[in-house]
Amino acid sequence: MSEDRSEYSHEDEVLERIEAWRRRRPKLKDEYINSAHGAGGKASAALIDAVFLEAFRNKTLESMSDGAVLELPSGERLAFSTDGFVVKPRRFPGGSVGDLAVNGTVNDISMMGAVPQWISASFVIEDGFSIAELRDIVADMAAAAIKAGVTIVTGDTKVVDKGACDGVYITTAGVGVIPAGVHLDAKSVQPGDKVIVSGKIGDHGVAVLIARGDLALEADIPTDSAPLGELVEHLLAAAPNTRFLRDPTRGGVATVLNELAREAEVSVVIQEDTIPIRNIVNGACEILGIDPLYVANEGKLVAVVPAEEADAALAAMKAHEFGADAAIIGEIRDDPPGIVIINTFFGGNRIVDMLVGDPLPRIC
Repeated sequence: MSEDRSEYSHEDEVLERIEAWRRRRPKLKDEYINSAHGAGGKASAALIDAVFLEAFRNKTLESMSDGAVLELPSGERLAFSTDGFVVKPRRFPGGSVGDLAVNGTVNDISMMGAVPQWISASFVIEDGFSIAELRDIVADMAAAAIKAGVTIVTGDTKVVDKGACDGVYITTAGVGVIPAGVHLDAKSVQPGDKVIVSGKIGDHGVAVLIARGDLALEADIPTDSAPLGELVEHLLAAAPNTRFLRDPTRGGVATVLNELAREAEVSVVIQEDTIPIRNIVNGACEILGIDPLYVANEGKLVAVVPAEEADAALAAMKAHEFGADAAIIGEIRDDPPGIVIINTFFGGNRIVDMLVGDPLPRIC
């Protein structure tokens, strides 16, 4: 007997589709690693869940944040994070793999509300690599550390056979101190909270892409790579009840918002006409056929703050050099949970899914 669907509305059908989409979990079906596993989207999530989390599972790791919160016997809390950098090319407008390696780890620590203090650096270097270029990269790291207010205190160096790596790969780890009273957690977000982005999105990914010569564009787009620790301090002083912070690197703003929606079991609704983005970046993304929401940033953050603190948070960010173009781009809602929705320029809306594949590999 066929189902009586006389009262089955279009809205019911849409809700069913959304619920089915929300129940999907990333599953690892691949037998071999491919570039999509490093893109920060669905393939990355599946790899982490099925291989690394399965093997190393513990309460701290299961938080799946930018780093770990470690509580000392004294009651003080530390933030600890690590990251690897394999960007190609190694130098691009406004930066290099060196300052990127420092800023990336500094920002991961800062997104946990911590004040970054110490950095370690590990180098895997290809036989035949230029000592002069290595000196330049290390000098960039030293300058970035001074600007970020951190000290590089330990490290390691390995040399591999020619052809075994592409020049040099850098891994950094960092430690910061979390001030008393600071507690950032995706699960603390509430309906009505506002979503803020600290500036124009997509600059870093497009800057690296242009530096590769993959696009026939001559545009002056420097990377946005920058240390965000001081910006976070200003934000938390103005909006002490800030719920959540994350820097939208691999996978961009869209991936951060999807991870937030799923972890907090809320809906994130953003307004396309409020998202800050350079015209040239938007144009480059149109040429490539990708959404700038998925393009990596290395000097931007996404914040979720209570509605009553949003204006103060925005003003504090705009007063800082790395937040001058900050904007409120959306809000948290309770339904449908686990979904990111964008209200478009044209009056419609669509679901912003997790990234599939890797449109811009090796951008950090």
